[in-house]
Amino acid sequence: MHSSAIFLIEFGAIILGLGLLGRFAGRFQFSPIPLYLLAGLAFGEGGLLPLGTSEEFVAIGAEIGVILLLLMLGLEYTATDLVSNLKTQYPAGLVDAALNALPGAAMALLLGWGPVAAVVLAGVTWISSSGVIAKVLGDLGRLGNRETPVILSILVLEDLSMAVYLPIITALLAGAGLAAGSATLAIALGVAGLVLVVAVRYGRHLSRFVSSDDPEKLLLVVLGLTLLVAGVAQQLQVSAAVGAFLVGIALSGEVAEGAHGLLSPLRDLFAAVFFVFFGLHTDPASIPPVLLPALALALVTAGTKIATGYWAAKRAGISAKGRWRAGGTLVARGEFSIVIAGLAVTSGIEPRLGPLATAYVLILVIVGPLTARFTEPVATRLTCRRREPAATGAPPPQDRNLVPSPDAPAEK
Repeated sequence: MHSSAIFLIEFGAIILGLGLLGRFAGRFQFSPIPLYLLAGLAFGEGGLLPLGTSEEFVAIGAEIGVILLLLMLGLEYTATDLVSNLKTQYPAGLVDAALNALPGAAMALLLGWGPVAAVVLAGVTWISSSGVIAKVLGDLGRLGNRETPVILSILVLEDLSMAVYLPIITALLAGAGLAAGSATLAIALGVAGLVLVVAVRYGRHLSRFVSSDDPEKLLLVVLGLTLLVAGVAQQLQVSAAVGAFLVGIALSGEVAEGAHGLLSPLRDLFAAVFFVFFGLHTDPASIPPVLLPALALALVTAGTKIATGYWAAKRAGISAKGRWRAGGTLVARGEFSIVIAGLAVTSGIEPRLGPLATAYVLILVIVGPLTARFTEPVATRLTCRRREPAATGAPPPQDRNLVPSPDAPAEK
């Protein structure tokens, strides 16, 4: 009974604190995500007031938060939108992988950690945080913007790439042979392909099955189906986030609208818990020794992500302001990067890799919402300043060797 009371006190204090931090962020019109992360640091390992009994429940809530964030993101778009965007944006996915994976691999090799650690750190720096970006897009009211489908296409390509990358890295870390690694990869690709086919071809039938006039039944069926598909996908080495996103894609029409309204409060609650959980598992004492390389890597890969989004949006015909917004939105790293680093830490290949990845992700998950908000206005202001001298300054000097126009008046 005593432990139950402690759990209620701890969890209630977390939720109340998150609500107050969210109100504070709303008053100053910025995303509350950095404040949620800092709260997690304060209550986590080595923090001011470590939690005890509620940590396991927070971990489960965090996983549900990521799933709900991706489900709600999928509900915004149809299967037709997904397929057309993937067909047109796959070159952006290739550019994204090249620009953002190579800095991580180079850093690991420069630190002398070896090729396996290089492959791991390449994944950490490559993958943007779908959960953070989904939250930021909603907070900033950009889900209907023209650049948002470009951002989502890149995120989906990254998440689907994880179906290939995670089995490979798991086999490398475990030292598995070629046959075992190939079997794991084949299963992962088969499951991802199956879920995608079901979402695209049979989405209407799924919507009919889920549809209900009773909000309670609709909520239970959609939530249960999403958790079931996400769990099966994760069990088969495919990202749970990918499974949840594709369930959202498969649902359409009135079902999608009804589910969106019913699930929005749950998404906000568990998404906040996810960001707190991320901070809970970061020991502040482990960050200072790896802070300089983490900062350098964060600076470089923030630039490469902005360049990726700008190039992809330009290729899609988006205006300059939308290009900068797309680039700034993609900067945040999060859940996938931590999963990848966690696999490496468990295998014991390099003890410093975990703290470096944690510090790196923590920097960019705090900076990411800020770049999403301010990259476009800062870039616009700098561009205007460059144009001002040409527009308001003295006219350029005339070339004395030019022949005067016949219509020009004669000099007096």
